[in-house]
Amino acid sequence: MDTLTQITLGAAVGEAVLGRRVGNKAMIWGAVAGTIPDLDVLTAVVTNDVQQLAIHRGFTHSILFAILFGALFGWGISRIHRSDGVGWRPWAWLGFWAFLTHSVLDTFTNYGTQLFSPFSNYPAALSSIFIIDPLYTLPLVVGLVLIWRMPREWTQRRRINTIMLGATTAYLLAGFGLKQLVERDMVRSLEARGQSAERLYSTPTAMNMGLWMGLADQGDTLYATLYSVLDDKPLRWEAIPQNSQWIAPWRDELPVERLMWFSRGYYAVTREADGIYINDLRFGRSDFWLRGSGHYIFRFRLDVDPENPGRLTGFTRHMPSFEVDADLLGRLWTRLIGEEQSASGDAVSGNGAPASDADRIQTKEGVLK
Repeated sequence: MDTLTQITLGAAVGEAVLGRRVGNKAMIWGAVAGTIPDLDVLTAVVTNDVQQLAIHRGFTHSILFAILFGALFGWGISRIHRSDGVGWRPWAWLGFWAFLTHSVLDTFTNYGTQLFSPFSNYPAALSSIFIIDPLYTLPLVVGLVLIWRMPREWTQRRRINTIMLGATTAYLLAGFGLKQLVERDMVRSLEARGQSAERLYSTPTAMNMGLWMGLADQGDTLYATLYSVLDDKPLRWEAIPQNSQWIAPWRDELPVERLMWFSRGYYAVTREADGIYINDLRFGRSDFWLRGSGHYIFRFRLDVDPENPGRLTGFTRHMPSFEVDADLLGRLWTRLIGEEQSASGDAVSGNGAPASDADRIQTKEGVLK
């Protein structure tokens, strides 16, 4: 998740592990430890995009890293605070839990965290919380502010920290439970149309758990939808052709293999003026799927060897231009509360067209029965 959230979680974990013995030092070093796994992004200065995609949330987010570097962290901090007489083991325990909780929290997002690296590069991703969620972060911040000036011996200090950690953990678990209900309704929506999905993916949209994006895999076509927990109408699904035939010549090339691994197959290939792009649909579109068009947020242009078109030299990630304006924010809010805006901007009830069109699926070319 975002850096602020990882700092606050690390500080709260540090307080829980060692706050009674060393006071605010535990929070400070817990905050430091909470940021260390994400330092893998610094390798970007010496690696290319292909390598970086496998490195980020790799070994530094693994269980083995938490064990080995937790011990190293504990030894280093115990040398700095010799006068406290704590020893390296309690500090190592703090480091271990700060590293591990960082990685576990990242696992609840949709990027993919290699918890079992270097033994496996499987990117664990529960996809049940957005990378920035104020409802998770704020309780931790409030708790840390409240206990900062309290003497370390006070039982209220430990109680407040425990309550805030418990509340945020419950929020995480509630999000995962909600995801099961969301996907159940998405499956039912497809079945009501006489369809089924080979695979189904869901994730909450920006900074909330009330509005979810869904992707249904049906061969060489993906169907995208938005689902609000306040919906009372059938879902609408937008068909997105994957166009996998456009990357067939490079299917065995490392850059394409890496993108297939990263996207887990939830991708769409597009041809643009400057080349061929592989877009990871799990991260959504710049219009939040609300305007019918927009740039995919995670998009990678394939770099073709000019002297050998059958070979790729890598890929380059391109960031989209976000056009967040009052109209888009209004559409997002309207959709969140279970309604939807038409192309003219008027609100319509529920998630979809009138009842007579409820069994239709919307595509970029039109509406298909």
